[in-house]
Amino acid sequence: MRATAFVFCLSMLLVGVTPAQDSLNCREVGYCDTPGYAYGVAVAGNYAYVADGLSGLRVISIADPAHPSEVGYFDTPGYARGVAVAGNYAYVADGSSGLRVISIADPAHPTEVGYYVTLGHAYGVAVAGDYAYVADYYAGLRVISIADPAHPSEVGYFDTPGYARGVAVAGNYAYVADGDSGLRVISIADPAHPSEVGYCDTPDLAWGVAVAGNYAYVADYYAGLRVISIADPAHPSEVGYCDTPDWALGVAVAGNYAYVADGGAGLRVISIADPAHPSEVGYYVTPGDAYGVAVAGNYAYVADFAAGLRVIEFYGGVGVEEGRQLTANSSRPTTTIARGDLHLSASGVKRGASSVLLDAAGRKVMELHAGANDVRRLAPGVYFVREAQAQAQAQARAIRKIVVTR
Repeated sequence: MRATAFVFCLSMLLVGVTPAQDSLNCREVGYCDTPGYAYGVAVAGNYAYVADGLSGLRVISIADPAHPSEVGYFDTPGYARGVAVAGNYAYVADGSSGLRVISIADPAHPTEVGYYVTLGHAYGVAVAGDYAYVADYYAGLRVISIADPAHPSEVGYFDTPGYARGVAVAGNYAYVADGDSGLRVISIADPAHPSEVGYCDTPDLAWGVAVAGNYAYVADYYAGLRVISIADPAHPSEVGYCDTPDWALGVAVAGNYAYVADGGAGLRVISIADPAHPSEVGYYVTPGDAYGVAVAGNYAYVADFAAGLRVIEFYGGVGVEEGRQLTANSSRPTTTIARGDLHLSASGVKRGASSVLLDAAGRKVMELHAGANDVRRLAPGVYFVREAQAQAQAQARAIRKIVVTR
């Protein structure tokens, strides 16, 4: 059986039916409080850029993800809801104050170099080339030239039928999350004359959107994640979906996973390896309300409203699979109870190979050696011993289950 199942059953016995804060393959590694309400986030290099409501743009160093820290900020005049980064500039969707262009060449001293007040209420922004594409709520999609960042200017627009909250750009198309009008596909081949070429209704309110390959991934408020084929932009069609427990507000895609900012249910990690059958494979319930998310490497950076920026690490798997004790007369996995010390016999550690102790999510906890290993600093729970040699095999299995107790 899987260790995740064992731990789940054990936790149910201890805490009844209280919902778990996380799955075994997600954990929070760090956070940084912000003074406002974190709505949106973008990541570039060693920095996360947070659209922080009335507190504008906050620049947070993530060089050490376990200890993110604010290094600079710029208090925009409006209500910062979305942010995109390109080169030395951050582009902030600043509500009724439109698009603000902030130089981040010196992250410790971001400064505004230009702005354009849009017709509506700037909710989201995407940047491609010399243009910023603004989801402008009741004013649809606005196309802003940023060729001269000091003097951004609108060159075109398309008035979508709903309330544009999110936008993603890929190739010659902008994909707009348009509230109760679903996903709208806008040709931007001619930025001065954007035109709708197709659309796909979604069951609820399209709030956020990300694009990867031939698919658009829509955060659809109470209807969770919707997967829409855009192989034919003129005829986008839903091919799959995955319900989420709360209200899906933002989405980012990396590799075979979609990361959904799901309001009070925090971060939900959804496998999209099979776009027709997306399925949740991990989650972490953040302390605030998850509004936005960006992904870099193994980390998801969540704009968590009143709880600022949360850094969540996702391990990709679903725990360590139990194997069999490597002895001739053993036919069942062996469990060892460890109080203070974990003893490994010299025969249990092969010559030239080291053993490691893993937690149930497969994370390395410590190196092990023959004899007594001090485990007093570890939290009580289920762990696994694995030889380095076994770990390199295709079906790496734990040699022994360890239950650490006080």
